[in-house]
Amino acid sequence: MSQILPIGGGKGGAGKSFVTAGLGALLAKQRKRVVLVDLDLGASNLHTMVGVKPPDNGLHRFMEKSVSDLELTAVPTLIPNLFLISSAQCSMEIANLYYQQKMRIIKALQTLPYDYVLLDLGAGTSFNTLDIFLTSHFGIMVFTPEPTSVENTIRFIRTVYLRKLKLLMKKHSFHSAVKDSVDQAHRGQLNTPDVIDRVLRYDPEKEALLRGTLARFQFSMILNQFRKINDAALGEKLQIVCNRHFYSDFEFLGNIGYDDRVHDSINLKKLFVHKYPYTETATDLKGITQQLVSVCRTKRQLQAANHEKLQ
Repeated sequence: MSQILPIGGGKGGAGKSFVTAGLGALLAKQRKRVVLVDLDLGASNLHTMVGVKPPDNGLHRFMEKSVSDLELTAVPTLIPNLFLISSAQCSMEIANLYYQQKMRIIKALQTLPYDYVLLDLGAGTSFNTLDIFLTSHFGIMVFTPEPTSVENTIRFIRTVYLRKLKLLMKKHSFHSAVKDSVDQAHRGQLNTPDVIDRVLRYDPEKEALLRGTLARFQFSMILNQFRKINDAALGEKLQIVCNRHFYSDFEFLGNIGYDDRVHDSINLKKLFVHKYPYTETATDLKGITQQLVSVCRTKRQLQAANHEKLQ
């Protein structure tokens, strides 16, 4: 079964595409079949990060229905076992997907026959971004040491929770006070944890459903562009805060050091971990990749154990 890894965050410029390309290449070097899917719709640049020209094949062919299988839009990269599904040739209107288009993409993503499917998402909290992030119960958030990036990461998590609550409310009946709370939270008048508390207060019979749904999610965080002047424990502190105030499992995977050569590699259209494999930044990415593999393995083992219990 494929491990789908959406990579998102609340702020642009955090380096999601850089991290996606680096993790994908390092996973592929471990002889895993990996596909990178550029879902930064309307602002596609993942092909540049992996060092290839905008491919003629890509997501646009699936959207135009010239191919029925999303797998057929994947193109090989310079790294063995690493493939790319680019959205570079899609029309600018791709940023505003219709609901049916979005669901068609999500269903297709879930059937891709790779060991790892890495989804490079756009910045922000549009419904399209949130729903694709929720494709998997495992998500990765990339942020930088700036206070605005940390704040936007927290906001992104809250919005993911609210979106999941709204989707739950479409399937199940909830008290009107709970629905009002969700609307208040979307307007910024109420914190997400308070919404969940109101669910437990007004709909106590939904507690098991709510806790079970949110507990299935596992979020990992990566601090990119780390400098020595920054707080080395910032990621661990954010992990503690999230685990204290939210109902899912949060794990900090590590820091990725800042390196001017990242900018150079992008200008040269070269994959950073391939061109500069012995830098501190590449070493950071390798360590995070190893930890990510371990986390995914543990997650699959827990899922298998739970499945056996249900049999």
